[in-house]
Amino acid sequence: MDLSALQAMAARPGVAALLAALGPGEARLVGGAVRDGLLGEAVADLDLATTLSPYEVMRRCGAAEIRTVPTGIAHGTVTALAHGETLEVTTLRADLDTDGRHATVAFTDDWQEDAARRDFTVNALYFDPATGALFDYFGGVDDLAARRVRFIGEPLQRIAEDHLRILRFFRFTARFAQAPDPAGLAACVARANDLMALSRERIADEWLKLLGLPDPVPTVGLMLEQGVLLPVLPEIAAGAEARLAALVAAERAAGIAPAALRRLAALIPRDVAVAEKIAARLKLSNKARKRLAAAADPARVGAPRAMAYALGTEEAQDRLLLADRPREAKALIGWTPPRLPLGGGQLIARGLAAGPVVARTLKAIERRWVEEEFPEADRLEVITNEELARATAS
Repeated sequence: MDLSALQAMAARPGVAALLAALGPGEARLVGGAVRDGLLGEAVADLDLATTLSPYEVMRRCGAAEIRTVPTGIAHGTVTALAHGETLEVTTLRADLDTDGRHATVAFTDDWQEDAARRDFTVNALYFDPATGALFDYFGGVDDLAARRVRFIGEPLQRIAEDHLRILRFFRFTARFAQAPDPAGLAACVARANDLMALSRERIADEWLKLLGLPDPVPTVGLMLEQGVLLPVLPEIAAGAEARLAALVAAERAAGIAPAALRRLAALIPRDVAVAEKIAARLKLSNKARKRLAAAADPARVGAPRAMAYALGTEEAQDRLLLADRPREAKALIGWTPPRLPLGGGQLIARGLAAGPVVARTLKAIERRWVEEEFPEADRLEVITNEELARATAS
């Protein structure tokens, strides 16, 4: 296994400064950073595990003039800001009590005990920059090589500890695995109703991460076939993955990056009320709710630039891709809808009486300007004169 990416990661200025502040052997890279580094993939989040208490972490960082934020100090997590890097440092932990949603933890100095509380073997890998050693307590390296996502320990027990692990199992399977681990799949299907106990924010975060992967179609199809989503998203019917597959193909043809909300729209009925209901249940942001509703609107898909002007470029691309019109969606890349270079005051200055007629006339000018694909000043002047004549004649 090539460790060069992990060594390069540890040598980055911010990481090196933090490791030096904590002391040799006191901290190791852990989790996704190690997993993705071993796979040669880009590392989004960099986490460290340490034997030091969170208060000692802050004390040592302070002495090295590294700013810290006690983001999750009750659970042992401190965020360190060094040389432009944001790094999470978490004290080794053992679970004392779990209820499927929250865990009560105790700090420990046992690396394997900390690894044992993690979800999957591929997420329980540690790299010690001081010695260059890779620590694998549960066969994660072999699973990574075999593209296998496997629970640490008994799957049913691990799901009982944290129900979100059901969705995480499918997300990591979609990202890494060639096929789902049979024991893990059986446990997730058996305990799917446990998802109802989770906060909708946690469900939305994990579900949208899954949908945003390069190709979630086979995994989503499996989840629908096995009824895993029924407890929390019953509106997504079996067979909906065919629409998702068509959308993924359209995105690729257009060269447009995946968008989880667009893909969610492909899975649900084309009904604004249903989309708004789902968005409210998942407690999506107002912006996300509007985008999902716009994508799920069964209204006729119109001219690309006119839609982009009315809805926004992203929303127009969503509708075009969902309608399997990738070329037109691609044509909107880099295009910014213009603003009508005309206002009501200018119409009044040209002799139109102030009042409701100004707004009506401006709307008529804008409508024709959009229908004619945003013509230049000369044509806009013709349209304006014609609409002013109509307004004054009436």
